[in-house]
Order: sequence, then C-alpha cells, then structure tokens
Amino acid sequence: MGLDSEIISILANTIDIFFRALSFLIVVRILLSWLAPHSRGGIANFVFSVTEPILVFFRKLPLRIGMIDLSPIVALIAIDFARGLLLKLLFGI
Repeated sequence: MGLDSEIISILANTIDIFFRALSFLIVVRILLSWLAPHSRGGIANFVFSVTEPILVFFRKLPLRIGMIDLSPIVALIAIDFARGLLLKLLFGI
C-alpha cells in the first residue's frame, strides 16, 4: 500500500466518520424535539448548535406537511448523498 493510497484511505475514513456523526446528531435532534422539546442543557445546546446551520437551509424549502417538519429527513438524505458522492469522487469510481 503506497503513501497515496494510505492518505486516500485516511481521508475517506475521516469523511465517512464526519458525515455519519452529523447524521447521528440530526437523529438525536429529532428525538430531542419529540421527547424534550424545550430542553436546553449542555448536550442539547451542542446538538442544536451543530445541526442548526444545516437544518436552517432545508427549512427554507417547503418541506412541511401540516405540523410535521420534514426538513431533518431531507437533510439526512442530502447528507448521505453528499457522503456517497464525495467518497466516489475520492476513489475515482
């Protein structure tokens, strides 16, 4: 395994972990909004501060069905798509 392939492998793992962690935090935010909608403790503040810049973009789109906000679900799909696209571009597939 050459140095280039090792660097690409490390970069791919980093990208994968980053996007999976971001997806996990959005799922945690969804759960927090259902289970403790007014919580503003340390962990909740962290989750909201990390996910809000992403979700604010998707909230600008018409993604509501009545009282249900679908923007986190669309954000999860977009994050997964971006993750897959970046990994394919990285490996040249």
